Amino acid sequence: MLIGKVIGRVVATIKADGLEGARFLLVDPLDEKLKSKGAAIVATDATNMAGPGDLVHYEGGREAAMALDPSFVPVDHTILGLIDALTLSETSVPSPRPPAARKKGAS
Repeated sequence: MLIGKVIGRVVATIKADGLEGARFLLVDPLDEKLKSKGAAIVATDATNMAGPGDLVHYEGGREAAMALDPSFVPVDHTILGLIDALTLSETSVPSPRPPAARKKGAS
């Protein structure tokens, strides 16, 4: 499982077959201490609920392509879920945005 923070949206007016209606978000990959670990990536949002500031877990490669319907669409990364809290060695890190603030389809 890979962890990231949504830092923006990507707008694509032309998309490959199977990606019509898919949302693309800009994600900052994070390490286990929630520090940035490289360049931002573009990920499709399988949850349709992630928005700027959210901690998310995502997958890359073949698993990312299989997570969408239809599967095996041309994507490199897909957001699979939102992280409400992260506990590492007895240290809990809350999500920057409480679950009650999230709305289905919010961006």
